[in-house]
Amino acid sequence: MIAVQDLTKYYGQNPAISRLSFEVAKGEIVGFLGPNGAGKTTTLKILAGFLPPTSGKAYINGHDCVTESLAVRRSLGYLPETAPLYTELTVSQFLRFTARAKGVDSKDEQTEVDRVIEACLLREVRNKLISSLSKGFRQRVGLAQALVHKSPLLILDEPTIGLDPAQIVEIRQLIKDLSGDYTVILSTHILPEVSQLCQRVIIINRGQIVASDTPENLSRQLGHGSRLKIEIKGPIPEITAALKGISGVKEVVSQGEARFLVETTSDLELRPEIARQVVARGWDLLELQVQEFTLEEVFLNLVTEEEA
Repeated sequence: MIAVQDLTKYYGQNPAISRLSFEVAKGEIVGFLGPNGAGKTTTLKILAGFLPPTSGKAYINGHDCVTESLAVRRSLGYLPETAPLYTELTVSQFLRFTARAKGVDSKDEQTEVDRVIEACLLREVRNKLISSLSKGFRQRVGLAQALVHKSPLLILDEPTIGLDPAQIVEIRQLIKDLSGDYTVILSTHILPEVSQLCQRVIIINRGQIVASDTPENLSRQLGHGSRLKIEIKGPIPEITAALKGISGVKEVVSQGEARFLVETTSDLELRPEIARQVVARGWDLLELQVQEFTLEEVFLNLVTEEEA
C-alpha cells in the first residue's frame, strides 16, 4: 500500500528527513512515532501529495506521490494536525461538499454522507454549524471527511491532539473500529495511543528511522536486558544484598514490603538462580515474573541514544 525509498526533504540547508525507507502493507495500522520536530508531519505531507521531496521516491497503491499526485489523493483520506473544516457550514453541508470534491457520484452523495456520519457518531450534530461544535466533535468531522469515498488508505496526523481524556478515548475507538477495512498510518507522540491502536511502530528521530517493529518486539529487543518483578518474604536489607550479589543483576529496587524490581544486564535467564538463592536462605518466594519494558521506556532509550 505504501512504499518509501530513500525519502529526503530539505528546508534550506536543514534536513527535515533523511533517506527514509519503509513499507506499510494493506490492512495494517502503523504508528509513526517520534518527538516533536522529528519529521513526522513532513513525511506525511509528502505521502499525501502536499509537499514534494528533495529526493527519493514514495508510492501509494503503486502511484508515484509526485508524478501521479492526483491518483495518490484519490487513494487516501488525510486528516492533518489541524482539521481542514469550513466552519460556516453545517456538518452535513461540509461532508456533501467533501463528497463532491472527491468525485462521489451525485446519486450516491447522501448515502455516503450518511455512512460517515454514522461511522463517526455525528448523528446528533449533523445539522449544526461546525463553528458551534466542541473540539472533540470537530475532530470527528475531520475524521469523517477523511473517510468519505472509502479511500483504502488513511493518513492521520496527531488525531487526538488538544482533546480532553474522554474525547481521546472516543477518537481512539473510532480509529480502532476502522481496523481491517482500511490501511492506516497514524502519526503521534502519545505512546499509549500506539500501544492501543497499532500493529506495528516506526520510530523516527531527527529525520531518520531508528526502529521499526511491533510494540511487543521493540519492548523485548530494545529494552537493554530484562526486568524481574519479585515478592520475597524476609529481611529487606539482606534480600537486597543477596539479589545484588547474583551475577548479571544490574540493579535492585525495593518497592515496599516484600516487593522488589530487579534489572539485569542481559537477556540471561536468572530466575532459576534467584529462586535457588532465596530458598537456600530460608526466605519465602511469593512471586517471580518477567516485567516487560514499556514502549515509553524503549522510545526514551532510542531517542536518548540517537541524540548522544
